[in-house]
Amino acid sequence: MSWFPRDQWYVAAYGSEIAHDLFTRTVCGEPILFWRTRDGSVTAMPDRCVHRRFPLSQPSSRLVDDQVVCGYHGFTYDSGGKCVAVPGQTRIPRTARLLPYPVVEQDSFVWVFVGDPANADAAQIPRAPWLVDPAYTTVCGMEPLDARYGLLVDNLLDLSHETYLHGGYIGTPEVASTPIDTAVDEDAGVISVSRHMDDAECPPFYSKSTGLQGRIARWQDIEYMPPCLYTLHSRIGPVGSVPRADGTDPDAFHVEVVYAITPETETTTHDFWAVARDFALGDEEVSAFLAENNRTVVLQDVVALNVLEKVIATEPEGYQELSINIDTGGLAARRMLARLCEKS
Repeated sequence: MSWFPRDQWYVAAYGSEIAHDLFTRTVCGEPILFWRTRDGSVTAMPDRCVHRRFPLSQPSSRLVDDQVVCGYHGFTYDSGGKCVAVPGQTRIPRTARLLPYPVVEQDSFVWVFVGDPANADAAQIPRAPWLVDPAYTTVCGMEPLDARYGLLVDNLLDLSHETYLHGGYIGTPEVASTPIDTAVDEDAGVISVSRHMDDAECPPFYSKSTGLQGRIARWQDIEYMPPCLYTLHSRIGPVGSVPRADGTDPDAFHVEVVYAITPETETTTHDFWAVARDFALGDEEVSAFLAENNRTVVLQDVVALNVLEKVIATEPEGYQELSINIDTGGLAARRMLARLCEKS
């Protein structure tokens, strides 16, 4: 069984990371080469020449117009993966081609399909529309994690750790003390975890960005769509405020926290994060504050999970793990991911 689900879409990069230049990233153990063609589309190929397996991302490989030239022996490939030139002969071997990965650019992310291309259905890619919605302002980043992707899934589905790991940033006592509601939609492939705090301390992350002080109503509604996309719908408002019957919510501030959890290898992960807000849209100081503070929070998780990976790697076989009520979302995710792996 695979360590991570295949025949699945994963976020490989932000669209802003890929220009008309060679760019590489490993996804699910597969080194992938990307570049943006002159017409603006993104292409994705194996980062390995068919001749002697030289990585096409390595100097002195180069991009000439929309063709990549291998820096070892000069094999040249077009944007569809077809080899168009080989050194010392005019006949090009029939098998001299790179098999492109299905790739879709959506909601600021570049998604790549790892598995059988025949199974790539772009309609199955989950959405994060706030990241490109002009009614929101977004800050984002990506941090490398030296731990398996399942540990980050566990971490994000149990936000009670905010109270202890992220105190002084986003953690307050109410996050750990408030019970959660968990729902699993097997057909849709969505795990939902909700925690509504009707009277809670306002952490600095929100007091300094929204201007709210003292006690607040703070709602956390998580949706995890295995294997890759996680969203946290965060609502912050005055105590006693609730959305109106028509769905509008003018008394509250809304933050959409998005994570793309992409395995790099069996024990390393790409931790993409984005924070979209519907307030202070043109305020660069608020953007800078949220970017710095959310990156700090992410790095606190990275440090903790890197340590945990080392512990798990050295623990005796059969070690028993204790789970409690706050783990219901994470346990549901483990089961769903295991089923996806079995199908891989």
